[in-house]
Amino acid sequence: MITVDYLTKKFGRFVAVQDLSFTVEPHQALALWGPNGAGKTTVLKCMLGLLRYQGRIAIDGNDLQNGGREARRLLGYVPQELAFYDDLSVRETAHFFARLRRADAKRVLGALEQVDLLVHAAKPVRALSGGMKQRLALALALLDDPPVLILDEPTSNLDTASRGQFLKLLSQVKAAGKTIVFTSHRLDEVEALADQVLVMEQGRALFTTPAAQLAARLNLTTQVKLHLPAELMDSALSVLHADGFDARRNGTGVLVQVAPGAKAGPIHSLSRADIHVTDFETE
Repeated sequence: MITVDYLTKKFGRFVAVQDLSFTVEPHQALALWGPNGAGKTTVLKCMLGLLRYQGRIAIDGNDLQNGGREARRLLGYVPQELAFYDDLSVRETAHFFARLRRADAKRVLGALEQVDLLVHAAKPVRALSGGMKQRLALALALLDDPPVLILDEPTSNLDTASRGQFLKLLSQVKAAGKTIVFTSHRLDEVEALADQVLVMEQGRALFTTPAAQLAARLNLTTQVKLHLPAELMDSALSVLHADGFDARRNGTGVLVQVAPGAKAGPIHSLSRADIHVTDFETE
């Protein structure tokens, strides 16, 4: 569905993306992973036809530079920073964007229903929560039923509950047959949605890996902060060290480094020693 061959983008003498190549099969999701400045958003902007570039990008066989209009018709986009007219209602916003995209106005109510916003159609956009605005952006991207969705850090501004709801919607959209390319800094998001991950650094591809293997390939760890009574701190550290955990005292709690899929491990260890954690948080 998507082919990128030797994509290079320069801003003056600065090379933002260098000889990047990848493919995305139909109905699959590719995550672009890397630190700030790796070139992820630049790749998306090139794919959207917003930047001139060297190399070739094709969407379902349509070359983006030679047949740009036909290729762009196949794309829906959810940006990181949303911009709406706050005085318009949700329904008015959807109809406005439908006219801009020359989409069938009959699809407006279906798109809003798809993202659970139909019951809020009469509300002004300014009255929506951050999560609801993100769902509205997804509805607008789906208005003309494009086969490909491109999303830039789609949950970066959402709280935990809203992020979970949005990821569930994206999973449903993918299951319905969409091909997805997105950027993310969150391992849980990548593991939940992506099939493959393209790891980038300084504009180049380091490697591509199945999403389930990303943490191991990058040797990633999760930091768990356990909160427990002060008088149990020393005992908790002794138990955790004896069970092989990298743990240390930190203010009102104990910090433990664990593999991303083993966050409950230190809690279970302490529970077996009759040391009960009162609360925990992860990074």
